[in-house]
Amino acid sequence: MSAARGAVRWLVVLAVVLGWPAVLLVVGGWPVPGRVPAVEQFVASVQEPITGKHLRAVLVGVLWLLWAAFVAGAAAETCSAFRDRPRRLRGRWRMRAVGPRLSVGWGARWWWTLFGTVAVAGTALPAVASASVATAVAPAQPDPEPATPADADGESGPHLPLRSTDEGVSECTVHHGDTLWAIAERWLGDGSRWPEIFNLNRGRRWPVGGTLTNPDVIHPGWTLYLPAPAASPPDPSPPATPPPTSPAPDPEPEPAPPQAGASSGPEDSSQTPRPDASSPKADLGSAHTPNSGISLPSRGWVSLGLAGLIAVVAGLLRLQHRRRARLSYPISATLAPQPSPLPDSLTRLDTIANRRLDTLEQHETLRRVDVPIGIDTHGTDIGLLDLAGPGMGLHGAGAASAARAVLAAALATGAHKPAVNRPLVVTTTQLLARLLPGGVKPVGLDPDGSSFDGERLIVCADSAAAVAHAEAETLGRRRLLDDLAAHTITELNARIDHAETQPPYLLLLDTSERHAAQLCRIAERAATLHMYVVVLGALDAVPLVKVGRDGTVIGGADTGARRMSTLEDVDLAGVLAALAEAIPRPEAGIDIDAPTTAPQPVAAPAESAPVHDAAALAPVRLRVLGPVTVSTDTGPITTGMRTGSTIALALLAAYPAGRTLDQLADALYPNTEPTAAVKRVRTDLNTTRRVLRTATGRDHEFFVIYDPATSQYRLDPNTMTVDLWQMLTAIQRANTATDDTNMLATLREAAGLYGGDFADGHDRAWIADHATTYRHHILAVHARIAEILEPDQPDQAVAALEQAISLDPLNEELYQRIMRIHGRNRRPDAVRRLLRRLEERLADLDAEPSLATRHVAERQFQHHTAAGGRA
Repeated sequence: MSAARGAVRWLVVLAVVLGWPAVLLVVGGWPVPGRVPAVEQFVASVQEPITGKHLRAVLVGVLWLLWAAFVAGAAAETCSAFRDRPRRLRGRWRMRAVGPRLSVGWGARWWWTLFGTVAVAGTALPAVASASVATAVAPAQPDPEPATPADADGESGPHLPLRSTDEGVSECTVHHGDTLWAIAERWLGDGSRWPEIFNLNRGRRWPVGGTLTNPDVIHPGWTLYLPAPAASPPDPSPPATPPPTSPAPDPEPEPAPPQAGASSGPEDSSQTPRPDASSPKADLGSAHTPNSGISLPSRGWVSLGLAGLIAVVAGLLRLQHRRRARLSYPISATLAPQPSPLPDSLTRLDTIANRRLDTLEQHETLRRVDVPIGIDTHGTDIGLLDLAGPGMGLHGAGAASAARAVLAAALATGAHKPAVNRPLVVTTTQLLARLLPGGVKPVGLDPDGSSFDGERLIVCADSAAAVAHAEAETLGRRRLLDDLAAHTITELNARIDHAETQPPYLLLLDTSERHAAQLCRIAERAATLHMYVVVLGALDAVPLVKVGRDGTVIGGADTGARRMSTLEDVDLAGVLAALAEAIPRPEAGIDIDAPTTAPQPVAAPAESAPVHDAAALAPVRLRVLGPVTVSTDTGPITTGMRTGSTIALALLAAYPAGRTLDQLADALYPNTEPTAAVKRVRTDLNTTRRVLRTATGRDHEFFVIYDPATSQYRLDPNTMTVDLWQMLTAIQRANTATDDTNMLATLREAAGLYGGDFADGHDRAWIADHATTYRHHILAVHARIAEILEPDQPDQAVAALEQAISLDPLNEELYQRIMRIHGRNRRPDAVRRLLRRLEERLADLDAEPSLATRHVAERQFQHHTAAGGRA
């Protein structure tokens, strides 16, 4: 079939090379004049008026030049193809068209194959570095000694921008002037394979910046994954004994990895054949849809399902932080957001996951699964609990990274659900230490045993102890099924006539010959007992999956997975730390009546808001506390403003000193290619100016000012008032007030300016963190108002604190303050109702009031009893 296509391409080339000049000879004649014209004739012809004859002659001349350029490019490509070396034309000849490159390259291979010679592009040969590439190295080869390419001078390069990550996937670094076609031609031997490189890297985000969404836009410094080189066509008369390194035509079982202490590192390519590029497992296009996953700065990649679970954990941490926040005075009127609850390596998940989940809520590729471990060929999440088998064995260069993702997915599943839905994971100290970075202690999520739900990550001393734990669990679940007359644990969990619901059980181990028989017996009962086995290595009872460095499934049993989620050691450590903090456990809390040190003066914020009084007048009024709205003297602006424009205004309100275009683009469009994101931000800002000029009639105002000294955009405080700035200005005046009357009036002014959460209705991680800061400010405002009112007007003090609770129903200090007021006024029933209300609110977090809060309530009962009342 390839020979026929090559013949067709050669016919097309010959038709262009021979047919083009034939047509031009008929239309315009021979382009070279029979004799050199005299000077007088040349001058006379120039002075003649331009007619259709002259235009036709010019057009014919241009077509002759294009034909000559085509022939030159085709000749150069043919020569380079027959020499097996990718020569490049210098200077302007480098603009040769795609047609000759496709046609001549394929034609040369067909012609060579026709005479029984090995095809030129059958194996990706070492490439000579072009002028824009300093050094290069060829993709991994099955030869005993991999070839090292030469640089532009024919000597070995000192450093190698292309490195092999496993037998099927390599990496190369993009340099200035590169294109996907040039990279495919250089390293794969065929420029037409550029879509494979694009699909393999589509949606990735690099630490240097940028996301690959457009095949025409790549940036220097990116590290691209490369697919496996195309397999060489077999010789017409194959030898009786094929070479040990040639790929097998049938999906024979691959050599099993070591059974004892399986290693997660790359395997020797001379022992394991490369997957055929034409096999289904090598076709990665459909598995790498733009919305199927998120790349991490650490080179990890997680499916959208796992990213969503980690984002849920981040949300739980935010709620826990709000619950524990202290209210103090003077109030720190800062604009700075709360720190992200996730480490830097995972903040990208917190930024993007919820937005993509919302976008894909009705999309066919979105499927909520338990323990999401990767995606299938359609980009749909698949879960470990949904696999046909009782688990899986992982080996290959990405086995350890995939095991980290499996562990994270199992522990993050059900973090916001009742404990019975949360999987239990059993592993060993040795394996967990290998999956975590050095210096991180391999312990469970609840090492002190204080959690309400018990330990979910059981770390055993060795494999023998882990297997013994699993066997005991097997016996217990089997006995439970017999006692309750159920066939499977899944059937048992669906019943409501008992309290013996059993969570999923995951055994994560290194493979071991010593315990292989026991592991097989456990795996055989997995479907019945809701137990699953994942091993690093081979185990007869579970399908073996070979995982590439980037998570791509490049061999082994067909489990339906085409790409596994992968995490690096720092990523896993961050997930485990977040889960450990989010676990509900008894908390001591902070007693509001406990002696504290004297309040310290509030430090000046790093970035202060412009001084804006509530009575200040400006042509434009921006409200960002609550839904973002823009209004003028004629009323609110309801049409013409883009969504990106309103979010940009909110961001600039939170950063009055300004933001650069790159900072705006990263905050507004985090999963968009940087160049495209910057263009969208420019459009948003220009739309804002145009709409505001039209609404105010001020055609010469900018409203959003650009400062060339800092390359930052900022809001113009002379033409725009912002409710956030006005609230912070009022808080600052209250901090410096000298009497309670002025302080109370100023605090009430600040409370009246708070219309709701910052940029309410827009889902961004940075918006949530800014909203937490400003909400905390206003809670402190209401608390200070209550302190001033309590001596003379206790009911109004309670009303102020109740207003604060309506803004944040999780903050325990607010409840303690109200309990204390009720206790001083001998209202024990009100204290009980308030404590019960707090318990109901915290039940959503699977938590309970802290010991300090309960002590505050008990003291109010004691005061009432001591005063002669009945508790």
